[in-house]
Amino acid sequence: MYNKSDIELKVAEFLLQIKAIKLQPNNPFTWASGWKSPIYCDNRITLSHPSVRTYIRQKLAQLIQEEFGTVDVIAGVATAGIPQGVLVAQELGLPFIYVRSKAKEHGTGSLIEGEIIEGQRVAVIEDLISTGKSSLQAVDALRKAGLSVAGLVAIFTYGFDQAEDNFAEAKCRYATLSNYSTLIKYAADQSFIMQNDIDFLNRWRQNPAEWGK
Repeated sequence: MYNKSDIELKVAEFLLQIKAIKLQPNNPFTWASGWKSPIYCDNRITLSHPSVRTYIRQKLAQLIQEEFGTVDVIAGVATAGIPQGVLVAQELGLPFIYVRSKAKEHGTGSLIEGEIIEGQRVAVIEDLISTGKSSLQAVDALRKAGLSVAGLVAIFTYGFDQAEDNFAEAKCRYATLSNYSTLIKYAADQSFIMQNDIDFLNRWRQNPAEWGK
């Protein structure tokens, strides 16, 4: 049985415990985009922790079945979605492919690696959703290759309105194991942050591009 709220809490707990997610309200990080942020998420760290890795693999596989039913192939999004996707494909006994961030500059010039068959129903794997733009570029590439995208699953989402809008516009369903709201509440309850940091952290999510300027 897939118990959504229990899984959201458990994944939030894991990500904080292994420091895959770091919260620094008073010493913000700078993202590659230039945004200032009180949170930094690197889900690659889950791969170094076998029990966490196993839990995430199993729950992503269950989430796909719960949300999308039967699929024919699993696709990882380069780069962090590739190892997670391989694990999920193994869990479900399905073929695996992955989508490059840009087409190969030599050889076949491929954008999608692995064997694809037109009409296959594919579930896409990401590690993290921020605005959703890079994820949806992969979805677009798969559709252009003749695949039917059932939807996308990820470990964690910041829950930006922009992501909701982008996925809606692309007509792509998505689901995640955990999310920013659950994480912040758990972090405060377990003293990873102070209770009075919650409003501060929620203001960042409402307007991340302008926060900290």
